[in-house]
Amino acid sequence: MATILQIFPIAVTIILCFTSLIDGSKRHEPGYCVTRGACKKKVFSSQPCDYNGRAQHLTDATALESLADLCPSLRGNTSSPDYPLTCCDADQMKDLVFSLKVPRQFLSRCPSCFRNLAELYCTQLCSPNQSVHLDVMVSTPYNKTLSNGTIVETKSVDIVTYAVDESFSSGMYDSCKNVQNPGGNGKAISMVCGLPASECTPEAWLKYMGSPSNGYAPIQIIWTNSSTTEPPLVVMNSSITPCSQGLTNDSQPCACQDCPTTCPPLPPVPTPTPPFTLIGYPGEMVIIVVIFCLFALTFITTVICTACLKDPMTSRDYGAASLSKSEIYPNPPSVLERLGYQVNASLVRWFTAWGGVCARYPYTVLTVGVLAIVVASAGISLASVTTDPVALWSAPNSEARTEKDYFDEHFGPFYRTEQVIIRAPLYNSSIWTRDQGGFTNFSGVFDFQVLQMALELQTAIVNLKAPLTFANGTETNVTLQDICTKPLDPLNSNCLIQSVVEYFQDSLDNLNKTYYDDDIMQITYKYYDHITYCSRTPTAPNDTTPLGLSCLAKWGGPVFPFTAFGGYNLTAKDYESSDAIILTFLVNNHVNATDNRAAEAWEAEFIHFMKDYASRSNLTLSFSSERSVEDELDRESESDVYTILISYMLMFVYVALALGQTTTLKRLFIDSKVTLGLSGVVIVLGSVSSSIGFFSYCGVPLTLIILEVVPFLVLAVGVDNIFILVQAYQRDERRVDELRNEQIGRVFGSVGPSMLLTSLSESGAFFLGAMTPMPAVQVFSLYAGLAVLIDFLLQVTCFVSLLALDSARQERNAVDVLCCLRLPERGRKLDEEKGRLYSLVKHCYAPLLMNDFVRVVVIVVFTGWLAACGCFTSKISVGLDQSLSMPRDSYVLDYFGAIQRYLSVGPPVYFVVKDGYDYTSPGGADMMCGSRGCKENSLDYQLYQAQLTPAYSHIAHPASSWIDDYFDWSDPVGQVPCCRINSTDPSLFCPATSASKDCVSCRNASEAGTRPTPREFMRFLPWFLEDVPNDQCAKGGHAAYGSAVNLLRNNTAIGATYFMTYHTVLRDSQDYINALKHSREIADNITRSLQLVQPKASVFPYSIFYVYYDQYLTVVNETIYSLSVALIAIFVVSFLLLGLDLGSALVTVVTVSMILVNLLGLMYLWEISLNAVSLVNLIMCVGIGVEFCSHTVRAFALCPGPNRVVRARHALAEMGSSVLSGISLTKVCGVAVLAFSKSQLFQVFYFRMYLGIVLFGAAHGLIFLPVLLSYVGPAPKRFIPGSRKRLDSLIANTSTSSHRGYGSIQNSDAPVRELDDSGSMGPC
Repeated sequence: MATILQIFPIAVTIILCFTSLIDGSKRHEPGYCVTRGACKKKVFSSQPCDYNGRAQHLTDATALESLADLCPSLRGNTSSPDYPLTCCDADQMKDLVFSLKVPRQFLSRCPSCFRNLAELYCTQLCSPNQSVHLDVMVSTPYNKTLSNGTIVETKSVDIVTYAVDESFSSGMYDSCKNVQNPGGNGKAISMVCGLPASECTPEAWLKYMGSPSNGYAPIQIIWTNSSTTEPPLVVMNSSITPCSQGLTNDSQPCACQDCPTTCPPLPPVPTPTPPFTLIGYPGEMVIIVVIFCLFALTFITTVICTACLKDPMTSRDYGAASLSKSEIYPNPPSVLERLGYQVNASLVRWFTAWGGVCARYPYTVLTVGVLAIVVASAGISLASVTTDPVALWSAPNSEARTEKDYFDEHFGPFYRTEQVIIRAPLYNSSIWTRDQGGFTNFSGVFDFQVLQMALELQTAIVNLKAPLTFANGTETNVTLQDICTKPLDPLNSNCLIQSVVEYFQDSLDNLNKTYYDDDIMQITYKYYDHITYCSRTPTAPNDTTPLGLSCLAKWGGPVFPFTAFGGYNLTAKDYESSDAIILTFLVNNHVNATDNRAAEAWEAEFIHFMKDYASRSNLTLSFSSERSVEDELDRESESDVYTILISYMLMFVYVALALGQTTTLKRLFIDSKVTLGLSGVVIVLGSVSSSIGFFSYCGVPLTLIILEVVPFLVLAVGVDNIFILVQAYQRDERRVDELRNEQIGRVFGSVGPSMLLTSLSESGAFFLGAMTPMPAVQVFSLYAGLAVLIDFLLQVTCFVSLLALDSARQERNAVDVLCCLRLPERGRKLDEEKGRLYSLVKHCYAPLLMNDFVRVVVIVVFTGWLAACGCFTSKISVGLDQSLSMPRDSYVLDYFGAIQRYLSVGPPVYFVVKDGYDYTSPGGADMMCGSRGCKENSLDYQLYQAQLTPAYSHIAHPASSWIDDYFDWSDPVGQVPCCRINSTDPSLFCPATSASKDCVSCRNASEAGTRPTPREFMRFLPWFLEDVPNDQCAKGGHAAYGSAVNLLRNNTAIGATYFMTYHTVLRDSQDYINALKHSREIADNITRSLQLVQPKASVFPYSIFYVYYDQYLTVVNETIYSLSVALIAIFVVSFLLLGLDLGSALVTVVTVSMILVNLLGLMYLWEISLNAVSLVNLIMCVGIGVEFCSHTVRAFALCPGPNRVVRARHALAEMGSSVLSGISLTKVCGVAVLAFSKSQLFQVFYFRMYLGIVLFGAAHGLIFLPVLLSYVGPAPKRFIPGSRKRLDSLIANTSTSSHRGYGSIQNSDAPVRELDDSGSMGPC
């Protein structure tokens, strides 16, 4: 399709054939004109009259004032009484003033720019040498009516040729191209070029200004330059004032933001620290691999050399079989060993006595325990569940939380947002429109039917009614009008809506409006012309097309294209190619949650309506409301209740069945432990409920993480202890004349210290983990620590009593569960039977694992995997993909995908200046503004610099600067200044739209270009903030800044203020984190600059997402701290309760740390990010890891033997089956069910991490730890001469020929016994 420029010569030729238009007698020489006077009236101005004569004197006083203002070079000496010669009359001067009104409002902040532009038009219209540069090409007959009513035949000019030198047009463009529009977060030239600033060129600007399609040019101007101008015309080449120079010697050049040539060099963008590399690979990985290789080589070499040099018949770790204990331990015991002995002896003695008491008085103990549980659990009635993400993830005293509270207090909470994203894949129409004389293709979303449907949808949403019942029982219907944000209320009570149809003020008539220009160009104007104009000049009160529509929304403010369109090229800003249009409804938010009930009710109706509408629309719709995420989380929690219950039920059933030790089918119902197992599970649940109740008494709120994680954790800890205690009793044989309670006390004395060790290690780790400032982690640690502690207390009391009762039942041959039913056969417990799993571990698995070759392989494989996981830990991503928190079938997931794909701008960010800053002082204002006279390190300038590097700063646009627009607003320029007062009552403000003759400028015209005095500053500022922008004054601040400035003390002082801009599009968690981090860097730099002038100045950034992502700035450090503290707690408790055994404590901590590092490696491989949820799981991993390790370590430490291999084999045989059947298999049953959860969050952060905890814990506890102990395990405990009692005699009392008490020690000088033929070790 040909362009208009291509067909234009043909059109001119045709016109010339039918009209007598060109007067060949025109004189093109100085002092002569080719046009003068106003003829044919157009929409906003008049076409000039054809004229061939000398320039005339301009005598009208008003016209002379305008000439002096706009064209000082033509007015000459303003004090001279002589009237200047011009080619324009008074009417044309009015047209010129009107035509330059909009450019002046946006370009005057750079005076040289506006002066250059005015010079262009002054020469064309009024210069006495007009004919030198101008020629009339087309004019048509016109009957002009004079002021006295006389009709004069003349000609009205339609097309002229204007010869302008390239140096002038380029200089004019260069002086204006960077002038900022603070209220529009962009450049002002886009308002007068008809194109985005990035696409505007000198030629495009001239073409737009010379085209009647812009609405202000009454005639078509054909521009020529030095290469295309033909005599007698001469190119206009007036002197250009560059933006780097002032208009006079006393005036200042344009500001840096408006004129980059005046800017100091930009500071270099901080480059990210290059990654540490060695030989081309990540340095950390290379170092870890080298260390592992050296370790593996050294370890294998050592093992081989040791095997070659050692005599297998005589060499032992602690002496040969023939050696006595005095020979094995030649040195006397140290003080530490003596203290350790006392600790072990005391623990065994105390637990033996306590176990006997609980077994002797079971009903008393159970009664007291049940009462304690009931009293503690009663606090659940006071429990409150915290679901507010702010309260969960942001500490009350955190930086982001305090900043949010400050912002909410001074400016109100950020809006509630309801949004609809519309796509039209079925509409592929291309619509033509004039754009700089050419054509533009519009995407399918701009099809008239799509826009009409969008308007109908928006209207339907606005008219939605939601029922609401108040606390007093009264009912009402809530509409959007009741809850929406109304920035211009009470002047304009319409809701703030951002959408493309707001360019048409929600009017179908406006959308349908068409204008046909039957003049020479014969142009049709339709809705797409208006969209094109408004997308480039969104703050224009009226577009410049003959449609005469406003670009301002129905609510009175602008609709920025980056909020209304999506899916276009962000660099080119070709909005016409957008793949989506966006409807955004802003609703008032309140600090008090009860005040949001009406909004929540309407949002629920909105979601219901949109689901129904989307299901039957041929448009593709994605939508969300403020409450959508919370609603979907609640729905997800409800759907996962069944999954969690099934998981727990499987674990309960397994525990109930696995505790039994059935030897024959006849004794199946006798030897089963269903009742005891379920009782143990009830104890676990009782400990959890008691913990919840206790903290509910204390007023500590409950979280969903606690309900989901703590039962799982306590069940892991509790079940392990239950299995160890029950299986120790099952493997024991009652001595002759020994009562049941004595036997239980003896058995409990052997395993109780181990239960105490693991429980105190875990609870101590959790309680210390509560020192973290992250609320969700802190609360979880408190609840978990107390639950584990209560669970231990209930196990050493109530469960011991239950074990005694169950043992009595079993001895009576009473049926399990139905204990009143007794079988006639009186069976007996087999002494040799210790369980199939125990036998399998002892006779098959333990010998295999202790094979020399297998041990070497285990050490190498596990350390190799540790090294690999160590390489991965630094690569774990930080954050939480919000889509993971949604159910798979959630409509919100589609919305998240849409905003990722189509969102054109990021969230708004506010740079808040705290109360106490003095704006009225010259120095204070200079450090805030960005226009002429402002400091180079001012707030506005630093934000301007930031948006020049959006890839680093994540700032997309210059800030909306209320103080710069206020200075422009208060400047007494133009015939109708923005700031006017009533001359009869100076306390009254006159809007620019007022035609009252009593309205006069607030300030004298002689003060033009200067700022208001401190007194004037505070006097005029409230008027500026109340002034609604209009076509007479586009700088009114009510729409853009009505809430940006806090006025104090009856409008006599300024409180907190903000400067708003936008982040770039943020795609993932890392973008959000970097945006927050860099915004704080910018704010800190601004604060330091402001404090050079006012020491108490303070600036901080605020955006709606900061409070959620603040945790990720410190989550790595918090993770290191929390895990380190937990490991230290485990070390201290292990050291003390293992009898001050440093070696055992170190082995425990090292193994738990390896489990932890392995889990971190799994997080990287399975794409699990680091956040508060995963941190909770990591802390839990430390706790559960203790269960996998500590029992075996204690069994090894208290077991004598000829060497470490024998002791490790015995410890594995004794504890391995209990760990495997207890915590390992129990958790596998429960975790497997989580794989079927509908929740992505459960699958990622619970199934994957829980599975890793169980598998890594079991692998290290049952494979690596025994092997490690066989190499570097601590020496066995020994008798301390002179002690009051001998520890080994205490332990020996718990041993029989079939169960030797895995903690016993030889105290005599008799030789240490070897394994007997059956594989059992006597002393152990």
